[in-house]
Parts: sequence; structure tokens; C-alpha cells
Amino acid sequence: MECIGMDALPDGVVQHILSQVSNARDVAACAGVSRCWRDCVPYLPALYFPRGAFETVGGGSEPVAAADEAICRMVDAAARLEELVVYCPFSISLLPRWLAARGSTLRVLELRVDSSIDMHGHLDCVALAAGSLEELRLWGLSMSRPPAWGPLDRLRVLEVVGAVLHDAVVNGAVAACPNLTDLALLGCECAGEVAFALPLLERCRLDVIGSNSCALKMAAPRVQSLELQGFGWSSLGGGTGSRLKHLTISKNAGTVYHVEMGKLLELEQLQLRGVQWSWAAITSVLQCASEVKHLVMKVEFCGDYDMLQPFPEVDLVEFFNSHPKLRRFEIHGAMFAALCQKNSLKKLDSRFVIPCLEEILVTVRSPLNAEQKLSTLESLVRYSARLRRMVIRISQMKNCHDAADDFFEEICKFAYMSCGRVRIE
Repeated sequence: MECIGMDALPDGVVQHILSQVSNARDVAACAGVSRCWRDCVPYLPALYFPRGAFETVGGGSEPVAAADEAICRMVDAAARLEELVVYCPFSISLLPRWLAARGSTLRVLELRVDSSIDMHGHLDCVALAAGSLEELRLWGLSMSRPPAWGPLDRLRVLEVVGAVLHDAVVNGAVAACPNLTDLALLGCECAGEVAFALPLLERCRLDVIGSNSCALKMAAPRVQSLELQGFGWSSLGGGTGSRLKHLTISKNAGTVYHVEMGKLLELEQLQLRGVQWSWAAITSVLQCASEVKHLVMKVEFCGDYDMLQPFPEVDLVEFFNSHPKLRRFEIHGAMFAALCQKNSLKKLDSRFVIPCLEEILVTVRSPLNAEQKLSTLESLVRYSARLRRMVIRISQMKNCHDAADDFFEEICKFAYMSCGRVRIE
């Protein structure tokens, strides 16, 4: 059978095949094959310049100069460019030229910038693509003043990663994008109060680091997925929880002091994580999340300010009566210990039932109060009408004391007597 090369294909087919190429190295290689292939460059919808694309070109400033020349040439040639991704080092002063050339067609812009340079004023040129830009992603920038973007009415996705920002910068940038559906600030250093109102927002991830004094005030009535990390104070107003299905609130360092929100009537999954929460914040969230179906509780301590305290006693009957739709429950050592206090089971009777619970994951970290813990585990199995699986995870338990060995032996007996529904990790 005769082998047919690409030269035998119609020009339209060749153009379509080559339009799937976006990596700058591959584009340059294809353009050098023939004039026909080079003539396809104006129809490229995307250009991607990887981080190490020009590292082999000398040292010092030579890779940056080579990147500037290549990016300028390719952007000028790609007349229908819709997506531009630049991870390699480049001169930020050339960005206005690229956006002026392709601002009318560019839909996606993703840049990795030099974190040692304050981007104040350098990113104002994003406004040149305001008529077409739909997605903007920025990596590693440092900015001390809000960008002068004007209204980016078409922008739907804004993502900033690893940035150093003042709260005024965040608020100003978000305010310039009133129609966002997706907002992500990931690993960003920020202090002060982040405040915004986005009526169309559906997915939001806010992860701030390096500060114990960051607060959040947001209004997003359409948000369905919300992940918050690093905020000591959070206020979700303007009907923010009315459509919320997935909510995560965590703080890896410091304390969560206050969380304010309305009823979460459609909530499916709730995760509370962190070293220390005030008990008022925990109870406030749990009261609002009475309809939750999947609950993850991984908070180490309670207490306000610097005083680390154990969880107060939690009545098991009241807890499950307050969350009747709970199907999956992942419970860390501190919350489990709170359910295992002396009076936590005093309201149990034959009429009590946990109607929907199907899966439980319990992390046990101490053999203290072993009798009450075993009694609580037995009660969870006995009163959960639909329970399919309980996983007991033994984590970091010191085994130098006889109590730990005895406790583990009792848990093994309990698992053996539970007809395969209980498993030990």
C-alpha cells in the first residue's frame, strides 16, 4: 500500500492538524518544514511557551532576550490567536505590545511573572483585551496597588497563584471583573480584609498564607463550591449559602475565630479543618449546615486566642438529630473524644435512630477514656440503620503503655463481632 504523506492532504486538513499544535518549540519546528506549513501559523488558536523553553540559549539575560524575540514574532504572526500561555521568563514591558496586537481575539491569557518586580502599572495593559478576554491566570506576581483594568465585563475566570498582594489589590482586581464565575487565589500572601460581591460566581477557592489577621467578607448568591483557607474571620452574606453544595473552611496555622453565614439548605459536603477553632465558630457552622450529607471534622483544638483547649462535651443524640441527612461522617480524634464524654450517651434509648448514616471514618489517637470510646463506637453501629462501613484509624497512638495494647485489643474484638462492617487501619 502506498504511504500518503501530509503533502497529499488538502490544505484545509493540514491547517486543521497544525492548529492543534501550541507548544512554541513544535510550532517553530513545523514552520521550518515548508512554506505551506509556515502559512498555517496565522491560524494557530493557541501558543504555549513552557518554563524552560529558552534555557539552552546562553546565560544571564540571553534567554530572556531570546524569549522576547520569539514571543513577539509568533504573536505577530498568529493573527487569530485566542490563547497565550507564557511560563518562561520574559520582559514584562513587552506585554502591552502583544495585547495591542491580539487584544481583539485573545480569550485566555496565562502568565508567570517575576515575583521580584512590583507589577503595579505593568499589568494595566490587560485592559487592552477587555473586549474579548474570558480567562486570566497570573503566577508569582507581587503588586502593591490595585490594577487599572477598568471593567473586564467578559472575564469569567480569574486565577492568581503564589502572589504577594495587599487586600486593596485583591479587592480592586475582583471589583474590575464583575461577571466572574470562577475565582481562585491560591497560596497568596495577604493581610487585612478581602471584600467583594460577585452575583454570578459559582466556584471560589481562596487560600491565603503568611498572616493570622486576614478576614473575608463576600457576597455570592450563586456560589456552589467554596474553599476557604487561612482566614481568621469570615462573613458570607448576600445569600451566599443559598445554593452552596460544597464548603471547606480550614486554617493550617493560627485560629479560626468567627464564621458568619446563613442557612445552607442545599449543602452536600462540609469540611472543617485546622489546628485551632473557637467553639463558637464550630457550633455556628454546624447549626447552619443541618442539611449536610458528608461531614469532615479535622480540628485539633478549641479555644480563643493562644489557649489550646479540648472540645467541650457533645451530646451524640442531639448531634445526629440536628443532622438527620448525614450519610458520611469523617471524625478526627478531638471531635470523637467530645462525643465520648461521660454524659454524651445519656439520652440514648430504644427509639433513637441515625436514619441515613452509611459510612463512618473515625481517627483515634489516644487510649484515654477507652470504655466510653468503645461504647460510642458500639452505639454508632447499633443505631445507624443503614450503616455499611465503619473504618477505625489508629493514628500516632503511643504504644509504650499497657492501656494502649488493651484498648487496641478491645477494638479488634469489636471489629470481629461487627459482621464485616468495621475495619481497622
